[in-house]
Amino acid sequence: MSKISMYPVTLEGQSIEQKRKEIREYFHNTFDLFEKVFELLQDESVFYKKSEPTRHPMIFYFGHTATFFVNRLMSMQIIYERINPEFESLFAVGVDEMRWDDLEESRYRWPEVSAVRNYRNAVRKLVDDLIMRLDFTLPIREDSAMWIILMGIEHERIHIETSLVLHRQMPLEYIKDVPEFNICTHSSKAPQNEMITLKGDRVTLGKSKNHHLYGWDNEYGSYEEVVKEFQVSQFLVSNGEFMEFVNDGGYETKEYWDEEGLAFLQKSNAKHPHFWVKENGVFKYRALSKIIDMPQDWPVDVNALEAEAFCRYKSKKENKEYLLPSEAEYELIYKRANLKDVPALHESRANINFYHYASSCPVDEFGFNGIYDVIGNVWQWSRTPIRPFKGFEVHAAYDDFSVPTFDDKHALILGSSWASSGNLIMKHSRYAFRKHFFQNAGFRYVITQNSKDESGDVYESDELVSQYCEFQYGDTHFCVENFATACAKIAAKYAINTTKALDLGCATGRASFELAKRFDRVEGIDFSVRFIQVGSKLQEAGYVAFTCKEEGELSINKKVTLQDLGYEELAQKVSFWQGDACNLKPSFTAYDLIMATNLIDRLYNPRLFLDTVDKRLNADGILMLTSPYTWQESSTKKEFWLGGYKDENGNAVRTIERLKDILHDKFELLHVQDLEFVIKETARKYQHTVSQVSVWKKR
Repeated sequence: MSKISMYPVTLEGQSIEQKRKEIREYFHNTFDLFEKVFELLQDESVFYKKSEPTRHPMIFYFGHTATFFVNRLMSMQIIYERINPEFESLFAVGVDEMRWDDLEESRYRWPEVSAVRNYRNAVRKLVDDLIMRLDFTLPIREDSAMWIILMGIEHERIHIETSLVLHRQMPLEYIKDVPEFNICTHSSKAPQNEMITLKGDRVTLGKSKNHHLYGWDNEYGSYEEVVKEFQVSQFLVSNGEFMEFVNDGGYETKEYWDEEGLAFLQKSNAKHPHFWVKENGVFKYRALSKIIDMPQDWPVDVNALEAEAFCRYKSKKENKEYLLPSEAEYELIYKRANLKDVPALHESRANINFYHYASSCPVDEFGFNGIYDVIGNVWQWSRTPIRPFKGFEVHAAYDDFSVPTFDDKHALILGSSWASSGNLIMKHSRYAFRKHFFQNAGFRYVITQNSKDESGDVYESDELVSQYCEFQYGDTHFCVENFATACAKIAAKYAINTTKALDLGCATGRASFELAKRFDRVEGIDFSVRFIQVGSKLQEAGYVAFTCKEEGELSINKKVTLQDLGYEELAQKVSFWQGDACNLKPSFTAYDLIMATNLIDRLYNPRLFLDTVDKRLNADGILMLTSPYTWQESSTKKEFWLGGYKDENGNAVRTIERLKDILHDKFELLHVQDLEFVIKETARKYQHTVSQVSVWKKR
């Protein structure tokens, strides 16, 4: 076993107590390894530096993985008290160059490193205690509380690897050696790459919910494809092989780069791979904590755009079409290698899990039935955008892990790297990044007649999100006015000042755009990125496309544009953000209107929102609440319900009366009315609901 990194635990076993011990050991090993990664930073001042402008300072990532445990445990009602609400808001949301990413430094007040260390220690104690006392059964399945613990562990394993990439991107003076991270010390001339022919076959991707290992939501379901015979390179592309492309002016020759690649070149001014360093006219290589002579036979580290450009260069040079492999083709490469999944696969068989090195190594060191580095060394870019398999379902605890990447802009990486561990080294894992991102990733190439995975309009396939798209942007039914537009009209009627509005629980964003007709600025916030990405896409791409279920497996595709809605001049006034209504960042403040639409009966603790909402409103600010008061324990623990029950004297407690009690000292009730809405489920099935609207003015 690796000296610093354990293999992942399985979901199966005969003994609950033995499994507790395994999970506990795995958790602490993960927590320790993550903190070991941050020992690479030269001193505490480096925690407040960024590896690149599109990322947070390193202090964010140091706190993020710990807050992830607390936030997910809270959302799944496994715990009911936070450790540090400020940290659990500040460190909650990372960045992926989405429109809702918040990189405005003025809105962040980063804490001392020591405070974050103390917080991590508190989270460690909390999770350790939960592991030892939570009830669970074997095998562990998605509905188990222990699944959420494993989710937190595997999430931190991801950040072990991505943080190492960020540290490697730091200027060398900010990084120091850590003895546990020893790099490979041997290299030689790059081997000659040869093509190997693989027979075609029918490929089935995906895994079942009964699998013995933890999985992220995008791994489940199924996809089938008949893959034709193709050829694949024996080795990953080495630094030596890629050097020819650089020396032949590959970065300066526009025909090798597509539109996205040219934009990357213009923005980065790249002339060579990111981890190559030119000293006195000679290329050297940036490893984790040092610069070394160029290891010609190690795999080149590039992004997908650079890999694609190399393929075009090689295609022109040899008059053959070279491409990156597809996900389905990689499955046949994997089968050819006769690989076993973990834990049956011994980690010594490949450059994975820090077993051999904390770096790449020669591309001809680890062979698998004639093909080298099928797994390990560096990830391999593919030409396949990540998409959901048939039967895909989000997990309620982390519903935005995969869905935001189903945009045809995130390419799958295959095979794992030297820094991969946990779920990352499992056979069925699926990870994808924007093509210009750097990871511990390189590539191999194929000659193929199989699908090129061309992109088109991306239709929303998530059934719940599609249902909300139809609800907010689709047709009206039974003469009931569109709920989002009706709410915005009521809000506008009572608003006194119109500088800034907050649409809280904005879902797919229709009401946010409607409010922009009256307000100078509108911020839409929802707990789920699955929803806000719809409004964001409408802004960015100019359209929303979704699938509307009609009958059984029959559905129709719909597309709505900014022009159709008349929002061309309003879009720039709206911004969308991910947030927890019970624990919003302090920067979400100074509103003239806060409209919380069908929200309070879905919050895990509505009093946390109501008791502080006045502080986010300006003088004469308006609070508008709508809700059908559908209280249910799946959303809100019964002791936190505001109504819908009988008190100790047997008296019925109504939500509107409780709202009057709670808000009376800070708000004046201006208006109450009923407002209908209709949600289409199929062509012949609809939800017809009556929400109560209450409008309040800040005293």
